[in-house]
Amino acid sequence: MAASGHNGPMAMTGPLERGRAAFAERWWGVACTELAAVDAATPLDLDDLELFALAAYLSGQDEVCTRVWTRAHRGALVRGDRRRAARHAVLIGAGLMFRGEGAPAMGWFARCARVLEGCGECAEGAWLRTWQAFAQMWGGDPAGAESVFADSVGAGEGFGDLDLVTMSRLGEGMCRVLRGQGPAGVVVLDEVMAGVIAGEVSPMYAGMVYCTVIAACADLFDLRRAREWTAALTRWCDAQPELVPFRGNCLVHRCELMQLQGAWRDAQEAAEQACDLLSGPVSWDTLGSAYYQLGELQRLRGEFTAAEESYRKADEAGRPPEPGLALLRLAQGRLDVASTVIRRVAAESEDPPLRSRVLPAYVEIMIAAGDLPSARAAADELTRLAAAFDAAYLDAVAASAVGAVLLAEGDPGAALRKLRRAASVWRELDAPRETARVRVLLGLACRALDDTETSTMELRGARTVFERLGATPDIERLDALTRQPHEPAPDGLTGREVEVLRLIATGRTNRAIASTLGLSEKTVARHVSNCFSKIGVASRAAATAYAYEHALV
Repeated sequence: MAASGHNGPMAMTGPLERGRAAFAERWWGVACTELAAVDAATPLDLDDLELFALAAYLSGQDEVCTRVWTRAHRGALVRGDRRRAARHAVLIGAGLMFRGEGAPAMGWFARCARVLEGCGECAEGAWLRTWQAFAQMWGGDPAGAESVFADSVGAGEGFGDLDLVTMSRLGEGMCRVLRGQGPAGVVVLDEVMAGVIAGEVSPMYAGMVYCTVIAACADLFDLRRAREWTAALTRWCDAQPELVPFRGNCLVHRCELMQLQGAWRDAQEAAEQACDLLSGPVSWDTLGSAYYQLGELQRLRGEFTAAEESYRKADEAGRPPEPGLALLRLAQGRLDVASTVIRRVAAESEDPPLRSRVLPAYVEIMIAAGDLPSARAAADELTRLAAAFDAAYLDAVAASAVGAVLLAEGDPGAALRKLRRAASVWRELDAPRETARVRVLLGLACRALDDTETSTMELRGARTVFERLGATPDIERLDALTRQPHEPAPDGLTGREVEVLRLIATGRTNRAIASTLGLSEKTVARHVSNCFSKIGVASRAAATAYAYEHALV
């Protein structure tokens, strides 16, 4: 079905019939427009008013949706149909809760409870308890909520309400995930998704299930499931061109996965579209995540000013801009700021999934700051978290962090073993930038072991990937590592000392040099002292002049 002006039998019908037909064929915007036109002339009856409200919700017209559902709620009360009025109250509250407006949602649930007084056991009462259990679960009590969900599953089966069964089973699975029973929770979530894909669930609740399950997969670092369910959500959204509420969430998930897979141009387009869709008269709580993902892509491409603006918007929308902003400060050479911020964030982060996302940045920044004990402690914690989650992604993250620490500690042999394991897993996960970053560390480790041939191969391979991705900061760092003098180094300088001298000539501090070369600050200080002694200078200005005089830069 196209727009309402298309040719054929539908062109001969009135707006009410067109609105109903558009709703049946899931053209939500057309349905909303046609039903609104009818309602403006002659108020719709209760059945059509419910179609109008749901079409408005699914086409992203939240204010219209709430207003129309409120009319339907009042109309049902006037007719004395309290259970139907209660269902309207639940639908309004559910929509509000899903987009992050908990307080008004609880107000509608309270109204539902009042309307149902004296109605006895009914599906609407079970719906109310289910949404109250979601509030309890997200409020930090998944153990208490799980038994409520289990009761609601039985109620839904007894009343023949598949939507109620689905949402209650979703709650059961999420409670298990939040209680640290990931594998058991995933079994339930897979079952829920099977029903959604089979078309057993109405569109509003199907979208909620998709987004909740994909978010759970992300928290469990289950990339395979996240990719599969995100692809399914994309197909579901694409089959409903005028669908709005879940399309923005879908784009955020796609952006995260495409960034990891190296499709940065597509990922940035998805992030920008998500920001547009999730902004507007009614903002969604995922808007901050959309801006954060946009900032991440801009940071990785060296668009630092744009990245800073995106992180600011993410913060304004309720999504903390860390650890991305701390990594941005590191890339800008503001190591003191980056170190202060990431220490605070790590100290505040207690939730294991959140710590698993913060600690890799913490390790990187601590190595750059020369605080190897802190970097070592964080890398060891990542290893423990990876074992607890049993997820390949975290295995790769932990192995990369431990390898980087071992290299900074001066043990390139041990670092190689960890880094080769990390590179293997990153390749299996189809994560080109992460693989290339590990190859840089492999190159440095091989260079430290005087294996220049392998070192050159790893560094060149990494550069090829960075150039394809457009990872400008990574390329600039590699330039400092791979540039070689045209003639033998003067005054007995080693290759590493030449690298350090070149970076001194660019104005970098010891901390910045340590960050660039993947060394500790103490090691860099030793190289600087050796350089000054061999070339006979006492200041960085004189060393810079020497570098230019001897064509080292």
